[in-house]
Amino acid sequence: MSGARFPFGPTYDEMARPELIEPSVRAAALEALPSDELNPVNLFNITWKNRDNQVRKMVFPREITGLDVNIVVLLGNGFPSGSHKVGPAYSTLIEACVDGVLDPEKHTILGPSTGNFGIGVSYVCRLMGYRAVVIMPDNMSKERYDRIRKYGAALDLTPGTESDVILTLERTHQLMKDPSNFALAQFELMPNYRFHRHVTGSAAVEAALRVGNGRVACFVSAPGSAGTLAAGDHIKAVYPEAKTAAVEPYECSTLATGGRGQHRIEGIGDKMCTLIHNVLTTDFIITVHDDECVQALKVMREGAHILERLGMKREAAQSMRDLFGVSGMCNVIAAVRMARYLRLGPDENIVTVATDGFDRYESVIDDLDRRCLETTDHVLERWVRDIFAAQDDSAIHDVRRAEAKERLFAQKEKDWTPFGYSAEYLDGMKSQDFWEDEYAKHAYYSEKIGQMRG
Repeated sequence: MSGARFPFGPTYDEMARPELIEPSVRAAALEALPSDELNPVNLFNITWKNRDNQVRKMVFPREITGLDVNIVVLLGNGFPSGSHKVGPAYSTLIEACVDGVLDPEKHTILGPSTGNFGIGVSYVCRLMGYRAVVIMPDNMSKERYDRIRKYGAALDLTPGTESDVILTLERTHQLMKDPSNFALAQFELMPNYRFHRHVTGSAAVEAALRVGNGRVACFVSAPGSAGTLAAGDHIKAVYPEAKTAAVEPYECSTLATGGRGQHRIEGIGDKMCTLIHNVLTTDFIITVHDDECVQALKVMREGAHILERLGMKREAAQSMRDLFGVSGMCNVIAAVRMARYLRLGPDENIVTVATDGFDRYESVIDDLDRRCLETTDHVLERWVRDIFAAQDDSAIHDVRRAEAKERLFAQKEKDWTPFGYSAEYLDGMKSQDFWEDEYAKHAYYSEKIGQMRG
């Protein structure tokens, strides 16, 4: 890192396999993570691996799911800034640094987001010496705004909620007319795809190795930017028979039904088919009601005694308190329902992702308490039983046929031609070669990052 005007962090390969990091740098990063959050060496903690180079994961308790199948959950709350979204934020910024298009003295970084990506942008920019402005809806959780301000970024708020992210895109493209602004446009820039295919995908495969039959039968993730879904492309390269399922709020089921309503699952369901969503490799779309996710989160946070009644040991039940946010619970609920739909057995594995932990959702639970007449133990127990036992196959949409792909591509064209993307570029995405060529660039950027940091 010597001689750089700003800190250079890990390569794609080092984020996937932190054991490749120079040992003294790795040791310094691990020491800084719990005690020196704003030390730039924390860039080398952008990985799914813990200090023992093992994937941070859990197998979601069968006592809760009622299923004899393995729901393997990658845990994102161990990333610096508290969410795996810091990975694509860093990857997008570092690729621009490699390309030589940024100067920290001249440029302000824009981060269009509904929360976690914006937090990641503000964090990475703080560590790398850039000014940052996060553009996001004005009705997200208070904790998100507080964390962004804590890292020193400014907020540019647009009207609405999670479902109104299109307004943040319009605002971002307006601000991009000023050449001093550079957007880390998570919904449309390919570093997001490359990070998740290379780093999250390899973590998903590794997380399943010592569980059940060691294989991945299905990968489940909600598309916010759709970056995380790219992990499914890596999984399919290893296990061609594996399925990929995208999860949407029932209230805003744009990919499944064209629905565009409001919902409460922060981080997903953005009324569009994002540009970096490889719909060619998406097999199913499943919808989940937003309040089920918030209710399930309340049980995980406050209902350890309820989980004990279901058969969990006390320590295990209490360990659930901090591991999930609303979107993580949404992913788990969807994974349970996909396991039933696919009729998976006791040795088979579904892998999903908990994007963040509970630390940014206290106000969401407070809102649930205000909206509910009562949240007694009886109610919490009924919630957890009803949510995880429910199965509505009409909420699972098979999109493997050509006509379904064409419908999704038509949605993408409708969403992105207003932002200047040509029909030729969008048509190119109908070939898997497009995605393979984009992914292959990770090797070039890994090499250049290593060279430029000295």
